[in-house]
Amino acid sequence: MRNILLTVSYDGTDFCGWQRQDFSDCGKSVRTVQEVIETALEKLHKQKVKLIGSGRTDSGVHAKAQAANFFSPIDSIPVKKYVLALNSFLPNDIRIMDSEEVSNDFNSRFSATSRVYRYFISPTDTLATEMKYVWSINHIPNLDVLNEMASCLRGEIDCATFAAAGDQSKSTFRYIDNAHFFYEGKNLVFEIEANAFLWKMVRSITGSLIHFEKMGKNADYFKQVLLSCDRKQVGPTAPAHGLFLWKINFDGIRRHV
Repeated sequence: MRNILLTVSYDGTDFCGWQRQDFSDCGKSVRTVQEVIETALEKLHKQKVKLIGSGRTDSGVHAKAQAANFFSPIDSIPVKKYVLALNSFLPNDIRIMDSEEVSNDFNSRFSATSRVYRYFISPTDTLATEMKYVWSINHIPNLDVLNEMASCLRGEIDCATFAAAGDQSKSTFRYIDNAHFFYEGKNLVFEIEANAFLWKMVRSITGSLIHFEKMGKNADYFKQVLLSCDRKQVGPTAPAHGLFLWKINFDGIRRHV
């Protein structure tokens, strides 16, 4: 048995998130990224194969480089051939970008040291072809103010303020390595890296920062909101379609949550 690590890209528009949900729709399965890839793995291996993802993305959230591993009972397939083999069974909104063999004790979720998300924002009018991938706000925010507020997101922080109702995490503390805004072409990008994230945390932070800047608030105000641990203090949650799981790191410091 070989342990195979996949790098997966997907357009989350038509998916109910990453995690398999076999009985969520009146006892029927719903379309999820994990379920679709596991179906492809079953076709390739002629038996059920479990896929372990590095983290869950919500409905409508995209991924440039999700990481997921599985144990393959087939030794005859060259490891890089899994890309072509699996893509031949997958729909166009999921692509396997890379495959490599890893040690048997490797686990995409528990071996990951950090996750990087990017949220894409269009300050001006957006082309129709881009609407599924950016949040159009029709407002040009002050980049310096945004980054002053984002600088409060460093180190080990109680992120309860930005946890969605229903989050079942045992702890609301997360270690945030970096959070900042920058421009990529005409789009404003918010990038945040942490050991892990609470449910809808990135979207809540993004929406709050954009909202507070528009209201004329500053970093002191944002820090007070962060320290309050009060969900009622946050701004609107940014829509799912602007968010991308950008990268999974395995070579940093492992911080348990």
